[in-house]
Amino acid sequence: MITSRDNEKLKLIRKLADRKHRRREGLFAAEGEDLVEAAAAAGVEAEFVLRAGEDVEQDLLDAVSTLGSGSRVIGVYRRPRPAAAPGPVLYLHEVGDPGNVGTIVRSADALVGGSILLGPGCADPYGPKAVRASMGSIFRMAIEQGGPDGLPQPVVGLVARGGTPFDDEPVGTLMVGSERAGLPDDLAQRCDRLWTIPLREGVESLNVAAAAALALGRISSAAP
Repeated sequence: MITSRDNEKLKLIRKLADRKHRRREGLFAAEGEDLVEAAAAAGVEAEFVLRAGEDVEQDLLDAVSTLGSGSRVIGVYRRPRPAAAPGPVLYLHEVGDPGNVGTIVRSADALVGGSILLGPGCADPYGPKAVRASMGSIFRMAIEQGGPDGLPQPVVGLVARGGTPFDDEPVGTLMVGSERAGLPDDLAQRCDRLWTIPLREGVESLNVAAAAALALGRISSAAP
């Protein structure tokens, strides 16, 4: 039983709250029974798991938790490298909110499979908020970082205005832009088609994660 806040495992969990340490160590933390169980179900082994009352005192685990209410279990994992499932590539550009990134990972896993390519300016999918929002999909989805060159064709861009409603044509890549600015013009010009989600009068926009989920749902329903 860990009884000191100076324990090396607790020190590591504290460090993993910072993106540069996650990148340097190649590790991330997942908090809560649901995420630890999701990792096990995906066949992802933990570097270690700390359970309150079994491996560590509750107050010490709470002290390293990123949840306001504390945590009963925290697992530390090496970044998984699952093979891409069949399906389109989802390219994200400057999606900077980690909750949106995690939610999009979850939607892609649930609806189309495929893989996710994170372009410039995207939040770290292995940060605490993104990992929680993914609800375990972070352990199953193939996620890489890169640019927009060489994306599978045809490329469909999701834009707030100027596109057409969803169609049933094939999609090799779905390209989604930032929360505020959307998809920049230079990326929109690379697309073979542009999709716009029709909104009710007086509604300006959708949250990027909600918009991505609607588009992924359309791709899923149109798949043969």
